[in-house]
Amino acid sequence: MTINELRENRAKVWEQAKSFLDSHRGENGILSAEDTATYERMEQDIVDLGHEIERQQRADALEQEMNAPVSTPITAKPETPKVEQKAGRASDVYMTAFWNQMRNCTNYEIRNALSEGVDTEGGYLVPDTFERTLIQALNGELVFRQLAHTFTTSSGVHKIPVVSTKGTASWVEENAAIPEATDTFGQLTIGAHKLAALIKVSEELLNDSAFDLESYFRMEFARRIADAEEEAFLIGDGDGKPYGILDDAEGADVGVTAASETDIAADEIITLYYSLRAPYRKHSVWLMNDSTISAIRKLKDNNGQYMWQPSLREGAPDTLLGKPVYTSVSVPNIEAGSKVMAFGDLSYYWIGDRAGISFKRLNELYATTGQVGFLSTKRVDGRLILSEAVQLLQMSGTASG
Repeated sequence: MTINELRENRAKVWEQAKSFLDSHRGENGILSAEDTATYERMEQDIVDLGHEIERQQRADALEQEMNAPVSTPITAKPETPKVEQKAGRASDVYMTAFWNQMRNCTNYEIRNALSEGVDTEGGYLVPDTFERTLIQALNGELVFRQLAHTFTTSSGVHKIPVVSTKGTASWVEENAAIPEATDTFGQLTIGAHKLAALIKVSEELLNDSAFDLESYFRMEFARRIADAEEEAFLIGDGDGKPYGILDDAEGADVGVTAASETDIAADEIITLYYSLRAPYRKHSVWLMNDSTISAIRKLKDNNGQYMWQPSLREGAPDTLLGKPVYTSVSVPNIEAGSKVMAFGDLSYYWIGDRAGISFKRLNELYATTGQVGFLSTKRVDGRLILSEAVQLLQMSGTASG
């Protein structure tokens, strides 16, 4: 079944689910236990079809990559190729020496080649090409990185000037004094918090030349770093980690406080939508977890239309009130006092990556178990530079814990 057919089926099941809800609600607007079970099966079919569409997209991408030609036909007279010699950590010599060092195949030439990539903590800075690949893997794993503004800095602190208040124009009489109305500037800083991940590999596996060490490290370090960063960018408290958008002190503004501790009303979502000023709504998105989406999927707007709509185009997210919906497991569940939904322009969250991701091989620490440790560290910080650019929905009551 093609992706378009899957999307058509998903849309068809959603229409059936909406019709079922409209026709089976009782006088009090509540489904019976039997009808609830039937609707939840329909809802699960929508979720399953969505996952199947994502799997098919990944499979198609891999198929396209595997079918790509490995060479190009000769269409002109061959000339002596001009090979650009890369220098520093981007050179082939450094790349080869780095991975030989990871496998402990060390000699004088390797140590000499690695000398220009030693970091301040005794590890080796990863080759330039691998570092870029790792960042790409992070972008593929992290929803938040795709939506935020990211930059790379080599300094310890990145200062961001912010206009706190803006001046205004005034109507004045002829020859009257013009009142002062100047802008007030503030300053935010993005530092560099250290994030580390440790992997242990058996010596037998490490010495097996068939084991693709580079691919394994790229995927595994990316997964671990991605999970930690995603959580910090959302709920980080600034204590040794970035401030998240849900932080009470440095996060986004609470646009709506729900009347209930356990339920979200359709009017509250509409109010949250308009609590965000119009200039920010142009590039705004919704961010919540899957359980919250499940809870609001049954809601309608004041015109009787379902607020959540499934995506019908490849690569496009589902929508809520016409704006894209993204999910993250790091957003809290619906419970008393929790901030469960964000709506706004997340490009106002800035993520600063310090240049250089470092690897260190730990030969002796796990020697008694026949393993070798590999430690990867990076430095990153992030914060929301304009709190009004993102609005939150918070449940009623006091958060537990």
